[in-house]
Amino acid sequence: MKHSLYLKFILIYLVFGLLGFLVIATFSSRMTLNYLTSQESESLYREANYISTNFVRSYYSDSPNASSLEDIHTHFQALDTYLNASIWLLNADGTLLVNSDASLSENPDTVIEEFDPTDMGSSYYVIGNFYGLFEEETLTVVTPITYNFRPRGYVLIHMPMSLLYEKRDGILNVSYLTLLLIFALSLMILAVFTFTVYRPLKKITEAARQYAQGNFKYQPEIYGEDEIGQLAATLNYMAHELNETDEYQKKFVANISHDFRSPLTSIKGYVEAMLDGTIPPEMQEKYLNIVLMETERLNKLTSGLLTLNSFDTKKNRLDITDFDINTVIKNTVSSFEGRCTERHISIELLFDAKEQFVSADIGKIQQVLYNLLDNAIKFSPNDSQITIETTLRHEKVFISVKDQGIGIPRDSMKKIWERFYKTDTSRGKDKKGTGLGLSIVKEIITSHGEHINAISTEGVGTEFIFTLPHVHEE
Repeated sequence: MKHSLYLKFILIYLVFGLLGFLVIATFSSRMTLNYLTSQESESLYREANYISTNFVRSYYSDSPNASSLEDIHTHFQALDTYLNASIWLLNADGTLLVNSDASLSENPDTVIEEFDPTDMGSSYYVIGNFYGLFEEETLTVVTPITYNFRPRGYVLIHMPMSLLYEKRDGILNVSYLTLLLIFALSLMILAVFTFTVYRPLKKITEAARQYAQGNFKYQPEIYGEDEIGQLAATLNYMAHELNETDEYQKKFVANISHDFRSPLTSIKGYVEAMLDGTIPPEMQEKYLNIVLMETERLNKLTSGLLTLNSFDTKKNRLDITDFDINTVIKNTVSSFEGRCTERHISIELLFDAKEQFVSADIGKIQQVLYNLLDNAIKFSPNDSQITIETTLRHEKVFISVKDQGIGIPRDSMKKIWERFYKTDTSRGKDKKGTGLGLSIVKEIITSHGEHINAISTEGVGTEFIFTLPHVHEE
């Protein structure tokens, strides 16, 4: 079952609360009654001792001022109301002389024949019906009255246990109410935990399951600035990135399939035509050159993919050296001399210093310059000019490649760094492009920790500017 662990926790919590309540109720009832009995018996015993010493002992003396039974009875009745208990005076033989609950004449010469103080053992109180004289349980305290070192009688105080039960119940009711309040508060805490922790975690778990199934558009509706909210926001961001990666992979496969399929289809078609005689032998050289051109295009596409993959896997190592960027630019420009002469394109070099030393991977920077200059020539009209400029500012060398070509549409500016991206004009004008050149340029400059930007106006031209760290010539 789903969420069984949480349900088990709730069940265990409720059972624990119920059992805890029962255990506390049982033991608290017993302990509270024992405590009240001990306290009350001790208090009554002190009171009995006080009565025995100060009011009753004189009754057994030969003094003319000795207390009479009437005096003792009056005093017992007053204490009876105060203590809420019955007070008796017994002779040593068990004869009841004074009972605070009755008049002196009601029970004359009542004898408790079974009365034996030794039955109480070492305790000074006993609980029971006191030899069958009471119909309910009674707490009885016995104090001897001694005169001339001989026991003459006993003072007994009887308190109904129902009074102690009432006190116990009153205390327990307060305790039970406190426990119920604590339990209710704990349930509120559990409810808060459920709504603030468990339910969001449940949604996050569902989101993780959806992501595992490939549904990256699923977003758990969790808001907040706490750790749970931050986790949900991170998951949403991760899902967004995974969705973009997934879309990119689909687009990547579609683009690479298209760019590989076209030359392969041409090669296959021309080779089959030459084999079945559709293309006569005297025309085969022309079409073999086309096959060679398509093969070179495939080779270029494969090399570009391998270059980008080396950056993606972070296995590409830069061989950083100090070199003169102006010299590298001149060497790169010379490799395009034939193409520029054919189309009457001039290249102007503007250097603010004769030598401009930078720290970078010279091979990778040559590739950047080659790709940028190749693009500039490709999209420049005949009889135009390309300007390459180097400028030193704030210990950075800015390298600019500017053409007078067709420009890049504004809505395509953010996409030119994407792999396989080509503007519609590019696809129509140049079928040999792979759409990987600017992606490779971006990856190389980024791997150096530098930046590259593009400025373009349709019909006016495009300028690419990138930076490299400057080093002073020794």
